[in-house]
Amino acid sequence: MPSPKVLVINVAALAPEHIARCQNIARLATEGWTAPMDLVFPAVTRTSQATLTTGVPPAQHGIVANGLFDRDTLSFGFWEQPVKLVQAPRLWDLLKQRDPSKTCAILFWQLSLYANADVIVSPKPIHEDHGGMIQWCYSKPVGYYEQLCQKLGGFKLHHYWGPLAGIGSSRWIAQAAIATLREKQPDLTLVYLPHLDYSSQKFGPQSPQLERDLQKVDDLVGQIVAAAGPETTVFIVSEYSITPVTGAILPNRILRRASLLAVREIAGREYLDIEHSKAWAMVDHQIAHIYCQPGAVETARAALSQEPGIEFRKPDHARSGELVIVAPRDKWFAYYWWLDDRRAPLFARHIDIHRKPGYDPCELWFDWPRLRIPLRPDRVRGSHGRDDVPATFVARGPAAPPRRERVAMTDVAGWILDCFR
Repeated sequence: MPSPKVLVINVAALAPEHIARCQNIARLATEGWTAPMDLVFPAVTRTSQATLTTGVPPAQHGIVANGLFDRDTLSFGFWEQPVKLVQAPRLWDLLKQRDPSKTCAILFWQLSLYANADVIVSPKPIHEDHGGMIQWCYSKPVGYYEQLCQKLGGFKLHHYWGPLAGIGSSRWIAQAAIATLREKQPDLTLVYLPHLDYSSQKFGPQSPQLERDLQKVDDLVGQIVAAAGPETTVFIVSEYSITPVTGAILPNRILRRASLLAVREIAGREYLDIEHSKAWAMVDHQIAHIYCQPGAVETARAALSQEPGIEFRKPDHARSGELVIVAPRDKWFAYYWWLDDRRAPLFARHIDIHRKPGYDPCELWFDWPRLRIPLRPDRVRGSHGRDDVPATFVARGPAAPPRRERVAMTDVAGWILDCFR
């Protein structure tokens, strides 16, 4: 009996209603089954992917957002990738505990840097002292990315994020996955295709642009599945669905007006002063963690409660803010704290995913002709983070789990492992 093979494709922002409009994904659903997948909170990329690869909720794995705040160093970081940030065993760890001979390939899933896997490809650009950047990907085995470059050309980071983000990044990832499936023949392969996120946020989840992008991503899914072979058990998952939005709420400005957030003026620009802030917000799509000094929690709650529609959630992990807030379904949270755009930090008008205390979808646009990021949060047409809209789950193949009417995100890792019994 041949050894089982499993392929997991994470299609960002794929909603259950999209399946019928995707020929290849719909065929997989017909050959197997599909069901809406209930989300964990918050419904953002790193949190959801950590749940999909551990089988436990954020209260246990500790990935409470796409960013993390360190109270000891008063520093934050968005999109950090080391695998040990996840405080629970991952799929590849659990698989190798069962059978050390099993092999795993991870292509572009979050928080996979330095993982105990046989093949890894993950973007890790090298920032040079003079301001330049080497577009590079970390890989395991050492040199594997360079081998892929000889076949596919280099991975273009500007196709992965920013105003030029497009199908090119997902196409490269798909081609790398096909090469890996054919040459490495891993037992478990995880592939992340980000493309639907771009048009969903820029133009909205019901836009004509999204319809075209559905076809492009579906074609890539078909190519990867074909390379995996008919005996491979296939899972198609998403981390969230995008909902339409019509504007942003700025919690840091609310906290500043309530004399809770402090800034420092440096060279005529205003920078967040975490040390002297009684409360400040690390924002992430439709959720925000409010980090408060002792005694400031209720004052911050009262200030934020004045904004119509904001909901409060109970913090469920030590990494969470003292308050956790959720935007109304038709709004999202922007990180801005300045009251005059002329005083915005220089990084506000640049693609800078590490120095901003929040996810900034405005980085998907250029402010022509100056080639800088516009300070226009009203341009964003889609967002996510709330847990009241389901994601997508599709399973097909000889080891697929029994059909369910509804799926919990925490079930998926266990079902993948069960394929190897």
